[in-house]
Amino acid sequence: MREERKQKINGIIKNDPFARFLGAEVEIVKPGHSRVTLTVTSDMLNFHGMTHGGVIFAVGDMAFAAASNSHEQTASGPIVLYDITIRDERSGEIVAKSQNLVYRKKEWFVPEE
Repeated sequence: MREERKQKINGIIKNDPFARFLGAEVEIVKPGHSRVTLTVTSDMLNFHGMTHGGVIFAVGDMAFAAASNSHEQTASGPIVLYDITIRDERSGEIVAKSQNLVYRKKEWFVPEE
């Protein structure tokens, strides 16, 4: 049953409607870890011709949500700090970094059946 719940959680995370809207893909979901990729299109550029900051932070937020919700239930305490790093895949250059704090409830993300 535990593996089935884990698969449901991963399915929900990987099918996030906003991620689909942007064309982002949640490639990796493990407890406390995720990887989200996005190909930047011309519609995602700001007036300087650079990736819009809102797009960059949206990708970071998706990665944060995937990592923090990948736990089946509260583990090791209710408050957890995540380090988020956004990189340009071609160059490996860091584009943005953030630290995000989450409060984990003791509720199941996907209820037991």
